[in-house]
Amino acid sequence: MRVVIRTISELCTTVGTVIVLFVVYVLFWTGVKADSAMDHQIDVLQREWSKGTVAQEPKTPSTGAPAAGSPAPPGPYRYGKPFALMYIPRLGFTWNKPLLEGAAASVLKKGLGHYRGTAQLGQTGNFSVAGHRRTYGDPFKDFPRLRRGDAVVLTDGTTWFTYRIDKGPYKAVPSDIEVIDPVPRKSGYTRPGRYLTLTTCDPEWGHSHRLIVWAHLDSTQPVEAGKPAALRR
Repeated sequence: MRVVIRTISELCTTVGTVIVLFVVYVLFWTGVKADSAMDHQIDVLQREWSKGTVAQEPKTPSTGAPAAGSPAPPGPYRYGKPFALMYIPRLGFTWNKPLLEGAAASVLKKGLGHYRGTAQLGQTGNFSVAGHRRTYGDPFKDFPRLRRGDAVVLTDGTTWFTYRIDKGPYKAVPSDIEVIDPVPRKSGYTRPGRYLTLTTCDPEWGHSHRLIVWAHLDSTQPVEAGKPAALRR
């Protein structure tokens, strides 16, 4: 009987130790690794921008020409590579995260992810972005704080893009993929425009639902003109 009790006690201790180590890994170590990975992605971007290069594939020939006065669309983003930085003042004036192409789990460990197949930054359509709410740096931990009128500012090294939130956070199920449609109807938009969709998991430590925020492109300005008003204290 003593042997059985001792064995059970040792087993419980081992299981408890494993659980504690797992919690430390999830709460602490993934955050340390993610912070380091995001800092590296930002460094990569800044080096590329200083050389006048961006993480894009060569452009393919196009038979159509852009309308007069409109910027030419960028080439396709490289999968898993950073191409922009995002700032959300509502989440803190020191909050800034790298944005990479792709929304797979391996990409989201290094920053925010752009849904492949959705519009490119500043272009007509729905520029859609995913991010972890918890673990891997908790980039969207405070996502529920976002409100209508809040600014979401991005830069690709040459231009500042300021989007303004119109609706959200809106709760949806993971299968509700129309939230990233070119014209996401549940957002209230009814015609083509230059939109932004942000998505993250809900509840905070689960993934049974998604929280969604929709925004429209409010303004753009060249980087040489300085920071946009939304980023000035």
